Amino acid sequence: MKIYYHPLSGHSHRARLFLNLLSIEHEDVFVDLAAAAHKTPEYLKLNRFGQLPVLVDGETVVPDSNAILVYLAKKSGAAKWLPDTPAEAAAVQRWLSVAAGQIAFGPAAARLITVFGAKFDADEVIARAHNVLKVIDAELANREWIADIGAAHPTIADVALYSYIASAPEGNVDLSAYANVNAWLKRVEALPGFLPFQKTAAGLAA
Repeated sequence: MKIYYHPLSGHSHRARLFLNLLSIEHEDVFVDLAAAAHKTPEYLKLNRFGQLPVLVDGETVVPDSNAILVYLAKKSGAAKWLPDTPAEAAAVQRWLSVAAGQIAFGPAAARLITVFGAKFDADEVIARAHNVLKVIDAELANREWIADIGAAHPTIADVALYSYIASAPEGNVDLSAYANVNAWLKRVEALPGFLPFQKTAAGLAA
């Protein structure tokens, strides 16, 4: 199994984090974004959108970080990470959608400005980040993990949300007001097999 990644990509990190949490042996394949390696004809055969990460498992190619989380949970048979009941599966999917939506256009976008020089409106994306963080902090007030399934175990929803929330200060998003979020970050980081996300000296972390 191979994972094509870049160390500063939060999407890449969530896939690599889950591989480590599941103790799945794999090969990390570095993709040089600065050299536009993700836009080469060879890479575009793996993902026509030219995005990271991509998982290759034998003849199976899985682009998209959230799709990779689903694939790995099903492949490994680790049902506690992605429950099978309709209500529980929907509760997890709800937060995968947040990861691809409000998180991507909030804290992830804010970090893209400081780390990669993206041309977003900083005030707008930072405001979006705080809007979603307020919701997540409220959701975590009465439970340890983000998906409301009544379980004392994380799901792939926690993996999907972790990377860009943990690195939000690099995008000038202050996490100090979110006690429940900070406690949740520590719980994720205490999981066996946890893989840290490479830090950069940017934003509030500079």
